[in-house]
Amino acid sequence: MTGRQSFESINMERYGMVSEVIDQDAYQHSIQRCREEGVILPTFSELSVPSTIPMHIQRALQGVDPNDAHPLNLFRVHWYNMWGKTQQASLPEYIELPSELTGVDARIVMVFGNRFPMIGTHKVLAAYACLVPRIVSGQFDPLRHRAVWPSTGNYARGGIAISRLLRCRSVAVLPENMSKERFKWLDNWISNPEDVIRTPGSESNVKEIYDVCRQLEKDESNFILNQFSEFANHVGHYYVTGSALDHVFKELIQKDSGLRLAAFVAATGSAGTLGAGDFLKEKHGSIIVAVEALECPTMLYNGYGEHNIQGIGDKHIPLIHNVLNTDVVTAVSDQATDSLNLVFNTDVGKNYLRSEMGIDSTVIDQLRHFGLSSNANLLAAIKISKELGFGSEDVVMTVATDGSELYISEKEKLLLSNYANGFTTQYVGEIISRHLSGLNTDHVQQLDFKSRERIFNLGYYTWVEQQGVSFDDFEVRRKAEFWNSLHKMIPVWDQLITEFNSQTGVSI
Repeated sequence: MTGRQSFESINMERYGMVSEVIDQDAYQHSIQRCREEGVILPTFSELSVPSTIPMHIQRALQGVDPNDAHPLNLFRVHWYNMWGKTQQASLPEYIELPSELTGVDARIVMVFGNRFPMIGTHKVLAAYACLVPRIVSGQFDPLRHRAVWPSTGNYARGGIAISRLLRCRSVAVLPENMSKERFKWLDNWISNPEDVIRTPGSESNVKEIYDVCRQLEKDESNFILNQFSEFANHVGHYYVTGSALDHVFKELIQKDSGLRLAAFVAATGSAGTLGAGDFLKEKHGSIIVAVEALECPTMLYNGYGEHNIQGIGDKHIPLIHNVLNTDVVTAVSDQATDSLNLVFNTDVGKNYLRSEMGIDSTVIDQLRHFGLSSNANLLAAIKISKELGFGSEDVVMTVATDGSELYISEKEKLLLSNYANGFTTQYVGEIISRHLSGLNTDHVQQLDFKSRERIFNLGYYTWVEQQGVSFDDFEVRRKAEFWNSLHKMIPVWDQLITEFNSQTGVSI
């Protein structure tokens, strides 16, 4: 089956995989809106290699606050931003964690996601990837459509940010029990309170989000941009995130030519970030490790449940998860991620890391850039390194998807509920012993063909039976050729973006 045949077998328009303008009226409306708002759309190639962004735009960006709703911040929707600065980095900022902390010889490298603009997490890249191809192909009309962003928080915030730059109305749909910081941000960025829809439950209650979207979809003015089924989410991370991680690894091997990229680790969530694993696997033969919450072990055990690792594992298999290219599945407990959030972000915890474990102060300071799902990725990388016996020549790459600044309220809540009489050195030692130095290799499965098929088949109940995806659209994802054809969309989209920008005539 060729790439073209792959596309012909699915409803391309439904999933945003189109290569030409399909609605001239909507297209012209978007051109006019971007002209009015002074919006230039960066190409995916520019986001992948930001040094190719025109120098006059790079210079202009130095006078723009990354947190502002400024159209130039679209040119920061990449991994090359610097913490606390407006300049562009020559290399994505990352940390290589010492063995004193991880307890393994493998070189665990984490690239920081809280450098992304406006929302402080890489989910703004997913939102950009999902919306912009719809705009430059005339599928999304800013005069007629209201962009609906179903999410457990960060993707919705990214969508709201991108939508606001285009002055189009948008809606965030997310569970009511997500961190207070997410809702505080939404309150500041959304003028209509009714455009924040709080669904029942927490991180694991994604079906409740879908149910609301199904009702909203009855109004044709609502345009649902579901990150779990928008293949552009996968493609954006495949190309932009994959290229950034590849750049970091190439920097490492310049200093040590004997290194190999052994694995890429990422929590599932929407499965978008896992697309970077496909890129790295093609380039370096590294394995792909998918991570979920132990309290909701869907991939491992067909399980379900509630958890607090905000950003991962949601009782279903995302449509955009390339399951049959995934090599290992593992689970991490939210007790571990919540507890490490306390250790990494309290004075008593930092003092313990320094005095009892000999961790350098520079490393300790960087741990504040780890949010809950970042901690999950860290722990999973350690588990995989132990399970597979990775040594000092093996690099395990992952991402710190967001930072602890999004979970201050979660930290305070846990301190109040579990450590009302004080969070002491003894408690820190117990957490380290149980969840870090004592981390075992339970709940790790190396996938063979049958286990991959089992996980793939789990998606049928969500997508075909509940969400109305056709059986053919569901099944075509078994083929590697289908995913390869998706990846070929980047130059097509870039051409559409370039033509769109020429039509708007906006210049800096």
